[in-house]
Amino acid sequence: MDLDLGAVRAFVAVAADRSFSAAADRLGLSQQAVSKRVARLEAHLGTPLLARTRGGAEPTAEGRAFLVPARALLVLADQAVERARGGPRPLRVDVLGTRLVSTALIRGFHEARPDVEIEILTSDGLATAGPALLAGALDAFLGRATAALDEGIARVPAHLEPLHVLVGRGHRLAGGAHVRVAELAGTTAWMPGNARESEWVEFYRYLSADLGIGTDPSGPNFGLEHYVERIAASATLYGIVGKDIRLPPHPDVRVLPVVEPAPVFPWSLMWHAPNRHPALPPLIAHVTAGHRPFDPSGEWLPPPDRAAFSG
Repeated sequence: MDLDLGAVRAFVAVAADRSFSAAADRLGLSQQAVSKRVARLEAHLGTPLLARTRGGAEPTAEGRAFLVPARALLVLADQAVERARGGPRPLRVDVLGTRLVSTALIRGFHEARPDVEIEILTSDGLATAGPALLAGALDAFLGRATAALDEGIARVPAHLEPLHVLVGRGHRLAGGAHVRVAELAGTTAWMPGNARESEWVEFYRYLSADLGIGTDPSGPNFGLEHYVERIAASATLYGIVGKDIRLPPHPDVRVLPVVEPAPVFPWSLMWHAPNRHPALPPLIAHVTAGHRPFDPSGEWLPPPDRAAFSG
């Protein structure tokens, strides 16, 4: 079965951005053209790859299964063109989400090394990024490393990101300068993005077990804008976000650091050990130079992450 690479590229872009309009901007096409390409691909394969939502689109189970080999297919196609033209291949880095601190880390590297061409990708985490690293579809991935990491994937600590609480101005926690863990113990944060198994869901299971802070994944995940709006309008809901996430501005939302202790999310840089892309060593050096170690006297990490981020 012959695949239309343009249609595959459109699907991968929508799956990465969770948005037809953002994918259209990325590809330099109209939104209608992207939609038609994806529909043509779905008809060709005989299965829906994307579930349309109010906020954009989410890959279906079939779409998630198709996504990793689809990315690999595009990598091979791009490599074929690059080798025919004799041009260098960009460093492909998966940042998990473009609003996350991982993007800022790679932006800092780009500013330090503007000579390195970088292609930014997003994924559903290790479930897709791990196989993509091993297949050569990715050069590096920023996320939380777990014990299930393939032995062929190398990693270094990249960043410890403090957690903050997101509350509306009418919430009981909104009046202070910070929120103590003791104030959150026995309560439940609303986090609809934690509905499926992932390395960050595992992180929050440890948070619940050690600090007593639960999470509620109920409700569709309509994106960050909708999440912030729901929090802003509620006097009871609260969310947990990373300190460095780029939130949509909202006048009725407060973002407060969590303290005593301060939970921190462990970001690692991961790559396939045999990968010999010339830009990988300077990226690794840049990331490790900015890393600070875990401080057990005032911070909290899940037990499995502590050794890698200490010292």
